[in-house]
Amino acid sequence: MDGPDISVDLCGVLMENPVILASGVLGETGPSLLEALEGGAGAVVTKSIGPSPREGHPNPTVVTLGDSLLNAMGLPNPGMEAYAEELEWLGRGSEAPVFASVFGASPDEYAEVAARLAPLVDGIELNLSCPHAKGLGAEMGGDPAMLEQVVRAVVDTTNLPVLAKLTPNTGDIGALASAAERGGASGLVAVNTLQGMVVDVEMAAPALANSYGGLSGDALRPVGVRCVHEIAGMTSLPVVGVGGISNHIHALEYIMAGATAVQVGTAIRTDGPQLLGRIATDLRDWLVDHDHSSLADVRGILVGGGHR
Repeated sequence: MDGPDISVDLCGVLMENPVILASGVLGETGPSLLEALEGGAGAVVTKSIGPSPREGHPNPTVVTLGDSLLNAMGLPNPGMEAYAEELEWLGRGSEAPVFASVFGASPDEYAEVAARLAPLVDGIELNLSCPHAKGLGAEMGGDPAMLEQVVRAVVDTTNLPVLAKLTPNTGDIGALASAAERGGASGLVAVNTLQGMVVDVEMAAPALANSYGGLSGDALRPVGVRCVHEIAGMTSLPVVGVGGISNHIHALEYIMAGATAVQVGTAIRTDGPQLLGRIATDLRDWLVDHDHSSLADVRGILVGGGHR
């Protein structure tokens, strides 16, 4: 395509543009992933998949907060064997990059799921940051030593790129990034949702059945951008920025803060999968308007500037 170059090499995975479908949105089936790719995504990330089927938390699981959401889904998924069939279906209809998001209750379980899905995808994203599933996600990924063990177990299992998705529910995200790097991660994803709570005052009860949930959408973006900026200033690993992106300006915030690519999730619920392609097109148009030949001209221009 004519115009500025917005293609991305993410840990050896080539993408036509830097806009990726985030895990947990349109990732339940092969057809839904294909819908995101047809909407213009440069790549997609599956729903988080574990070794066995999991029902997740009972309803209510989602509270709408303007342009943000608080959710406590509890990692519902069909398990790796059933989900492999969805990826096999997708592989027959698309050649675009796919990352499998995986989780488990131990390093061995993470490695088991990654090994099962690896032949069907282009990379592995480790969900080390879900804030509302007991014994999983952030409860493992919030401990640098355990995070490092998980990453190493998966890296030792597959030759695919392995990206660690980090939690913002920590006092030191830099320590988590360093642990992932020590474990051999190919890249980092920042960030997952922030833990929060909403109260139904008429019922005098939590609005979510699980009480606590993960905050995503517009309210999360400043936290995500800060985390990307902090991580990008301390590691040579590529970082994927995620949290509150609904247009190309939001994407550029992350890219200028050091992100190689970005993921879009919550905004798709209202704007549909075509939002992914629109953000990519608007990124290219912005570069034209500002006399840039590629995203490389602006990527990471804020990194190394220190903190005020």
